[in-house]
Amino acid sequence: MRHGARSQRVAVVIPAKDEADRIAATVRAARAIPHVDLVLVVDDGSEDDTQHVARRAGAVVVRHSVNRGKASAMETGASVAAMRDVEGAPRRLLLFLDADLGETAVATAPLVPPVLEGLADCTIAVLPPQPGAGGRGIVTGLARRAIARATGWSPTQPLSGQRCLTREAFDTATPLSRGWGVETGMTIDLLVAGFTVQEVPCDLRHRASANDLAGQIHRGKQYRDVALAVSARKVRGVRVPPTRRGDNSVRQRPGRPYRAWSEASVTSETSEASGPRTDDGGAEA
Repeated sequence: MRHGARSQRVAVVIPAKDEADRIAATVRAARAIPHVDLVLVVDDGSEDDTQHVARRAGAVVVRHSVNRGKASAMETGASVAAMRDVEGAPRRLLLFLDADLGETAVATAPLVPPVLEGLADCTIAVLPPQPGAGGRGIVTGLARRAIARATGWSPTQPLSGQRCLTREAFDTATPLSRGWGVETGMTIDLLVAGFTVQEVPCDLRHRASANDLAGQIHRGKQYRDVALAVSARKVRGVRVPPTRRGDNSVRQRPGRPYRAWSEASVTSETSEASGPRTDDGGAEA
């Protein structure tokens, strides 16, 4: 168990854009998660009543006057949470949730114990099949293959945004990749940096993208952003060499922690994989 784990608290960070119809239920459910003492909504340039609804539901609200994207909202939320940490106490864990989870947000509670107990540095929710989802797995497949090539890990749901992680892990992953590439970039960066990642099944429901024109446009943007995040890391050579990988991919399954580096390689190799970064996680010109 991590030092001070029994007294360690959790800050929930919820990036939100035009979610006035669901944000209240999400906030109330998040407040019921054990160890959570702060729910922070980052209103990312909403044009509806998101900020006021979230505040009435009990959240601390920070607002971007214009839409700056999910990665920026995550970074803002983490910074505000850090300012509210108590001096001398363990820094809060960060639990990132999508704003449209509604009352099912409480089902992300299983993400916290593995990080709290030191079994993983980052946990990722694996969701059940979502009613009405129209995707064919093209973007998910791109992200999964990219993570596997770079680290040896083949995650079940590489695009899942429901994640709990330590402050150290989050700081290492910043600056985050922009757009919809944030989760793929974060996973690669954490594993290459020597952190342990674990998928955890969670019974969640959110608004799925349908197979209409809007859904296809959305998935097109996702594909573009994931490809950009992956390409930036290829240019920089961010990867764990196959000969240095310390876990057996054949044994991988949700619920099992994954550490990409062999114990003997963590110290010597991870420092070589890091380098100058720009604010989109890409190579420095």
